[in-house]
Amino acid sequence: MSATSVQLALSLGSNINRYRHIRAGIDALQQHFGAVRCSPVYESAAVGFAGSAFLNMIVLVQSASSLAEVNRVLKQIEDDNGRDRNSPKFSARTLDIDVVTYADIAGVLEGITLPRPELFKNAFVLLPLVDLLPQQQVPGLQQSYSELWASQGARGQQLTQVPFDFKR
Repeated sequence: MSATSVQLALSLGSNINRYRHIRAGIDALQQHFGAVRCSPVYESAAVGFAGSAFLNMIVLVQSASSLAEVNRVLKQIEDDNGRDRNSPKFSARTLDIDVVTYADIAGVLEGITLPRPELFKNAFVLLPLVDLLPQQQVPGLQQSYSELWASQGARGQQLTQVPFDFKR
């Protein structure tokens, strides 16, 4: 990795053919970024609409690409997995991949708010980060992911860790 590469935390979620699409997302991320570090996979209820439960996780990657370029890659991976861009914001998804953190940046970068606001709203984003980076400081805060979890917890959201075979 070059000296200019940074760590990114990416959230993956799916509630349509969940296991297949999460595996496909991980495979595509490995092909593009190389090594990936995966959190446990959690099942959670759909947020914002009545629908099937989601599988969610966080994947850590390293990249020297700009945030805009990373975002283009993620949108292409989603599209390659049948993402319907005409569906409502809160609806079923084959695959949803979002940048949660980019290095230790807090604020707006290339039109994207970092860390992603869902980190502070959804347990299915925060808990996998606790699993991967318990002592790392949350960008823009004076607390670690573990400390944030201890202060906010699941916020009444039900999460269930599910067995997941990362190989096909």
